Amino acid sequence: MAEGVAERADGSDAPGGSDALGGLDGPGPLDVGAEAGAGLLAEAVGLVVRHAEAVAEGPVAPAEPGTDRIREWLAGHDFAAPRPAGELLAEVTAALRRWGVHATHPRYLGLFVPTPTWSGVAGELVAAGVNPQLAAYGHAPAAVEIERHVLRFLAARLGLPPDADGSFTTGGAEANLTAVVVALTRRFPGYPDDGLTALPGQPVLYASAESHLAWLKIAHTTGLGRRAVRLVPVDAAGRLDVARLRALHDADVAAGRLPFLLVGTAGTTGGGAVDPLPELARLAAGWGLHFHVDAAWAGALALSDRLRPLLAGVERADSVTVDAHKWLSAPMGAGVFLTPHPAALADSFRVATAYMPPDSAAAPDPYRSGVQWSRRFAGLKVFLALAAAGRDGFARQLERDTELGGLLARRLAAGGWRRVNDTALPVVCVADPGAEARGAERSGAWHAAVVAHVVRGGRAWISTVRLDGRPAIRLCVTSHRTRAADIDTAVAALDEARAATPY
Repeated sequence: MAEGVAERADGSDAPGGSDALGGLDGPGPLDVGAEAGAGLLAEAVGLVVRHAEAVAEGPVAPAEPGTDRIREWLAGHDFAAPRPAGELLAEVTAALRRWGVHATHPRYLGLFVPTPTWSGVAGELVAAGVNPQLAAYGHAPAAVEIERHVLRFLAARLGLPPDADGSFTTGGAEANLTAVVVALTRRFPGYPDDGLTALPGQPVLYASAESHLAWLKIAHTTGLGRRAVRLVPVDAAGRLDVARLRALHDADVAAGRLPFLLVGTAGTTGGGAVDPLPELARLAAGWGLHFHVDAAWAGALALSDRLRPLLAGVERADSVTVDAHKWLSAPMGAGVFLTPHPAALADSFRVATAYMPPDSAAAPDPYRSGVQWSRRFAGLKVFLALAAAGRDGFARQLERDTELGGLLARRLAAGGWRRVNDTALPVVCVADPGAEARGAERSGAWHAAVVAHVVRGGRAWISTVRLDGRPAIRLCVTSHRTRAADIDTAVAALDEARAATPY
């Protein structure tokens, strides 16, 4: 027997003899106990609430990123000795407040990053604390059923059939990746087992040139190759040009390529355009293509009876992406993939292994219906927010946001800005006519300088954009805390930046 190892009564060996067993019966080095844990969580809650209360009083973003000072601060944390957790929480919260763009600010008029609902934030805490593992139904039946309930609700609001299935994802990119895998599985029977090598030609897919370019990353990841993505030019309204789509499709078929997927975007990132979904659905059906609608942002409109007609045609989709962490104000990240083809979804991710529990007869195991295996309980924050506010509460918020977008457009027009996008959604893209008259290159530099002036000033956060190659300034209502006064402040900041920036 090795030195320092005693034999247990049951014949097994225990380091250090019987006294060592007492140490193993006590708390481990990471177990601080419930009382200390409760105190730490209370401190965290206080920090988060104080941040939420104060964020509107400060700048939306720092004037400079502060990279050198961030790295200097982090260099002091070598993890060699323990530090009080409460001190660390306060320190990290201060760093996040000092060095970062505050998307929860009511004058953050940027990309689709929301101010999360308090119900959603509470859901994140419960999900982290209980920490259910959603790979297998048998391990977390309540959590899986909660998610499936939300998925069925969203599918029904979008007009998908009752047997539609889906999953929560990390975000829109994963949901769109799932759409590509399901489309390949539906279109090419040999693909699931033999992959792209089993196909007699190059598969290709079609999406708007104004679509989210995660399609290029997805094509790279799946082995399709980036050239498989046909980015179709858009019309004057920023929507996918159907005539150009027909021409690209006909050329691909004539060249022996294999079209398999047509994507319609509902709410482009740049200008908020909604592609002609009914016509795209009809073409996809005629050509035998999987029709996917990327409604990551605007899919939320399905909750409003008044705004739902903007999504006409989505009910004919073979799959849909919706991001709850965009216009449904859930904390990051909470993407959703939905499809009326549950068998194709199951075929796309089928796998069996001895270390997983047996299949459940009640519902599919989540690890068999998506890219992820181990998975966080992402759907809880969405369930709690929907249950707390009700569909009508969300509908009224969406309608309020679109009205604020209309107010923003009118204020900018009154100041002489020219709107360059055409959408009912609350994203407004404008250009200065005087800058545009000086050519695209000088116009782009001037608009970028104006945006930088606004962001440095801290009163609002806006961004530059190019719509079909045309430089512009983009403003989008994303926070449920934005009010009319915030719109006026942002417009004033933009007008002042224009006056301070010579052509």
